[in-house]
Amino acid sequence: MQDAKIFDQALVRLDDAARHLDLDADVLEKLKYPRETTKVRLMIRMDDGSRKSFMAWRCRYDDTRGPTKGGIRFHPEATAEEVETLAFWMTFKCAVMDLPYGGGKGAVRVDPRTLSKTELERLSRAYIQAFAKVIGPDRDIPAPDVYTNSMVMGWMADEYASIIGQPAPAVITGKPMALGGSLGREDATARGGYYLVRHLKERLGLPSRARVAVQGFGNAGQHIARLLAEDGHKIVAISDSRGAVYCSDGIDPRAAVRAKRGGSVTAIAGSAGVSALASDDLVAVDCDLLVPAALEDMIHEGNASQVKAGVVLELANGPLTPEADAILGRRGTVVLPDILANAGGVTVSYFEWVQNRQGYYWPIDDVHARLRTTMEREGNAIWRLAQERNLTLRSAAYVHALARLASAIEAHGTQPFFTS
Repeated sequence: MQDAKIFDQALVRLDDAARHLDLDADVLEKLKYPRETTKVRLMIRMDDGSRKSFMAWRCRYDDTRGPTKGGIRFHPEATAEEVETLAFWMTFKCAVMDLPYGGGKGAVRVDPRTLSKTELERLSRAYIQAFAKVIGPDRDIPAPDVYTNSMVMGWMADEYASIIGQPAPAVITGKPMALGGSLGREDATARGGYYLVRHLKERLGLPSRARVAVQGFGNAGQHIARLLAEDGHKIVAISDSRGAVYCSDGIDPRAAVRAKRGGSVTAIAGSAGVSALASDDLVAVDCDLLVPAALEDMIHEGNASQVKAGVVLELANGPLTPEADAILGRRGTVVLPDILANAGGVTVSYFEWVQNRQGYYWPIDDVHARLRTTMEREGNAIWRLAQERNLTLRSAAYVHALARLASAIEAHGTQPFFTS
């Protein structure tokens, strides 16, 4: 990934959406740049007694509609530009879902798989020590992302409480249930995408037993495979960072999850008609629904023409480049864009934040019902906008979000915008 390029690609979406709206120039000027990006170097003690440092960032891209919201990823290739791009996407995602948030994001450049559990905890707590003045329940609210989970969020929430001298569960979402987490948060990203596909299935032309390929088998990939399989669809291919597997008769997601916990989904190759497949070949699998659930730019100019699926559900952030978008558009492939398709995660994070502030926690059926209602409402609005203005669903989603952001920015009137 070329970092300058990925941010430029994000701004292409903004400029494209702006062409369909009558906007004040101030709106675009404000949204083309992050409000603030903080960079620090974290120093932690390793188990062998040595000290090691790690670069870390937190970006608050725009807070016009409310406190910024966004995950923290631990990844060896994390950069400031990637963090700012992800925060930009979060700004639009929150607006798409009509959440009272702006967009934020954080990262540490580290491969967490090389750390012991105690080293991982020290790093997680060091992140909060460094950014305690940046985050807050009414300022910036982190959540899990790539290679972080509820355990990491629990350590972070505990560290923040220690720093301010009192519990503040609403500062972080995606926490363990014992620390104020919400029921339904673990599978929220995938469940939101599942509700969207189920609601739009007939309009998308998907068969009742669709063949599904899942690229990336982390949290979102595992849960979408399970939910779609339970709904009668056939998971024909799955990939992770070490390889892929294919079976025309369908793969049992439970077996794939067990294999993944042991190292890789490729462990099930050779059993029950499952064959090994190169990771790069998954996008070319003959299927009805392709689910990119890995990292950015996984479908690009070099492989987009190989996609056979009629529908793409973006559970990852930015898995298609603009060039891939154009290729798939010419081929008639319908793309359910990330800022709508994977917004179930931030929506249930919002539910968790609300419950933390109320001190009242909802049953799982309420969480699911509220999530389904939100996904269907915004999915309908974006589908109608796309049809009325002859737009792709991605362009319609950005127009839908930009209209809400513009209304909020313009509502501030002539007051100046201050940046840190």
